[in-house]
Amino acid sequence: MTELQILEGCKLNNISAQEVLYNKYNSKMLGVCYRYANNRADAEDMLQEGFIRIFSQLHQYRNEGSLEGWIRRVIVHTCINILKKNKKFSEYLDIAHAENMEARQASVYSMMQTKHIIECIRMLPLGYKTVLNLYAIEGFSHKEIASILEIEEGTSRSQYARAKIMLENILIKRGVIDQSFKKTKNTAAI
Repeated sequence: MTELQILEGCKLNNISAQEVLYNKYNSKMLGVCYRYANNRADAEDMLQEGFIRIFSQLHQYRNEGSLEGWIRRVIVHTCINILKKNKKFSEYLDIAHAENMEARQASVYSMMQTKHIIECIRMLPLGYKTVLNLYAIEGFSHKEIASILEIEEGTSRSQYARAKIMLENILIKRGVIDQSFKKTKNTAAI
């Protein structure tokens, strides 16, 4: 089946087409969900909810941009909505953990491809982890994050800055990066 045939089949509620679409993207999207969830069961629930939403909203996909990108966006929004619905996200979550952290000046983002980094990201408090994922991995702007999470843009920026500091400390503590790791002075990305 071509992508167009799969899409048309899904729009007609064809179970075979839906299964093909699900099988094509479920493992990648489970990885996305896992970054927002506390455990695999929660990630699987988010994935299932996300695909229900994808199938019900597929008529809104206009073949502009990649289908995978559109699916990823729906999955991310589904994860955020689940977190908000369950009141598991708070704009002030665990800010106390950020006190007395020494800020360093290099970008941890350039190292985010490794398994150890992802594991360390999952150790962050939910608020930090969510903003870090949305900004550094998904590519949302702080303005978009503020809208999605219903927080102030400045809160998104501060959560991201604190997440980077905490992530760096975790990486140092776990030996993923060296204690002498120093950041560049360019903070424009924050």
